[in-house]
This record gives sequence, C-alpha cells and structure tokens, in this order.
Amino acid sequence: MQATATTRETERAAIRPVDDRFAANDVRLSPCGWLVAAVVTLAAFWIIPLVWQSLEPLEMGVDYRIPYRLGNDYWQFERTCRQACRGDATILIGDSVMWGHYVGTHQTLSHCLNESSPDRTYANLGVDGIHPVALYGLVTHYARAIRNKRVIVNCNLLWISSPQHDLSSGKEARFNHPALVPQFACRIPSYRATASERLGIVVARHFTFLQWADHVRMTYFDSEGLADWTLEHPYDNPLSRITLELPSPDEPPSPVPDARPWTEKHMRQITPEWVPLEDSLQWRFFCRTIDLLRKRGNRVFVIIGPLNEHMLTQRGLAGYTERQVAVAAWCAQQGIPHAVAGALPSAAYADLSHPTAEGYALLAKQLMSEEAFRD
Repeated sequence: MQATATTRETERAAIRPVDDRFAANDVRLSPCGWLVAAVVTLAAFWIIPLVWQSLEPLEMGVDYRIPYRLGNDYWQFERTCRQACRGDATILIGDSVMWGHYVGTHQTLSHCLNESSPDRTYANLGVDGIHPVALYGLVTHYARAIRNKRVIVNCNLLWISSPQHDLSSGKEARFNHPALVPQFACRIPSYRATASERLGIVVARHFTFLQWADHVRMTYFDSEGLADWTLEHPYDNPLSRITLELPSPDEPPSPVPDARPWTEKHMRQITPEWVPLEDSLQWRFFCRTIDLLRKRGNRVFVIIGPLNEHMLTQRGLAGYTERQVAVAAWCAQQGIPHAVAGALPSAAYADLSHPTAEGYALLAKQLMSEEAFRD
C-alpha cells in the first residue's frame, strides 16, 4: 500500500505545472535594470544617426542640390542645410523652380548666379515639389540652421492658380510633402489623413532615429520598408544594399522630364482659376515662412515668379499680373527687398512655371541687374 501511495504522489508531481519564472532562459530585470536598459536603448537611438553621418560622407560642391530621390528625406535635408550654412553662402530656398526640375546641377539658377558673381556663393536648398504650406513646415522643423544668413526665397504664384493647388478646395486631394503640413494646429481642407497618421507624423518630427530610418529606406531600399523589400527580394541580403554612397545630385527626376520648350510639346494656353490672395492658404503660409526666417536674423530677398506668361490667356495673364503687383506691394510694406521676374522669351520655358537652361541664365542676368539683389 505504501509503495502504491508513493507511486501516486510521483505521478501527481509529474503532471503538476512547473513554475518556470526562474528558468535559465529567462532574465528578470529589477527596476534599476529596466532603467539601465532604457538608457542604453535611447543612447543607441541618439548615437546611431550621429555616427552614420561620419560613415556616409556628404560631399557638397558649389552647385550641389538635394538629390531628387531624397526630396522627402528631411533628415538628409537638415544635414545638408547645416553644412551649407557653415560658410557665408547665400541660401536659396523654394520649390522645383529653385531646385531646377528640367536642368542639371550645372544649369540651375544657383549655378548661373555663381557664374555671374564669383565673389559670392549661392547654395541651392530648393526641394522639388515643395509648396508654401510644406515650405513653412520644412523651415520650422528642419532648417533651424538658417540663421543670420542672406536668404533668397522664390514666390511661385503657381501654387495659388487654383483651389486644388492652394489646398483650399473642399475635396480630398493628393499633394506633395504631406508630412510637412500642420497636422493639428491648422485645418487643411484638402488633407484628410486619419488621427493616427497625423500623430505618427508629429512623433517622427521629434525623433531623429525615425527620420534616419526613413533616410536609409529612401536611399538604399527604393523608399520601401524593410519588410516589403525582403518580400520582393527574398534571396537578396539587405546589408548588401547599404553602400554608404548617396545618390548623385545630378540624378534626374523619375520619370525623366521632357526639357524641350513648352511650344515644342504642343501645350496650350490656359486660364487659371486664380485664388484671391486674401483667401489663399498657400499665400498665408508663404508670409509665415518669410516672417519666421526674418525672426531668425536672416536678410530675406523674395523673387516673385517667373511664370510662363506666354502660356496664359489674356484673362489668365490679368489675374497673374494683379497678384504679382499685390505680392510686390506686400514685400514693400514689410520692408523686404524683392524683384518681380520679368517675362522670359517663350522658348525659355519648359512648361507653365519652369525655365529651361537658357531661361535660368536669363533670369540670373535679370537678378544681377537689380541693385537690391546685389546688396
């Protein structure tokens, strides 16, 4: 009987749940241990982007511009901005007109200005596709290095040529650089992101590690997330993609744009649905950008235009001229040096707002003839 009882106790012990809290493969952290782990993790998040900058050299020549592929890479923009502002260069900021959508780095406005003024350097910090609302976000969050500099800003009236361009249309629309527009502080009628998407954008603005991760994704993985990329390339080693070589600033937009004059591409004259300046969302944020730059001690010069006046009907041209005059009056009232870009020859435009290589050379001559610009 005693042997039977012992056997039963052995069987019960065999099926009794085992307390594996203290198993060899588990590590129990004390509160102090958790604190150390958190500090180490945060330190790694802070150090990795810093170390990366020394591993991935940024070689900026006189005519350097943000590579087209990295137009949404704001970590790289901030890095480029800091380096451009270390010297005494005049900073050019604006959209694809300033960036040079149809031309190479040796044909942009900054290049032509450098050629015309060898005693002064002009740095191209234009970003392809950036509109005034997004430009305000870019300057606010990623261009803090632009302080006490001479800054040239392009006022491209294309962005108020319709309610859709102005982002004031009540219809949801896709537009460039949504991560730069205000997410909660201001309502953008054309912007319909969810609350979680907006919150994610705001959080990313304050965590350099997340910005760096986006930089790696855009630079080396064709703007795809690592999980999606590995699904499409199951036999490739992701580490082999990280060459630590940045794209060339001469890398053309994709698809490659047709750089011929607009007249050779059978484009027709148009009559834009001009938004009144006082109602324009884009104009309001352009003014905020100028104000922010001036508060940071910068000497701002505004270029109004150029827009392809040859591509406008008589009524469209009247609306454009009216807004040109109004912007110039605002600049004069604010004490901001400015120049109204005169009409270039028709063949010097590739479309409604972008000059050709010849157009940039002529625009540079126009600007250099302005005493206020040369000062």
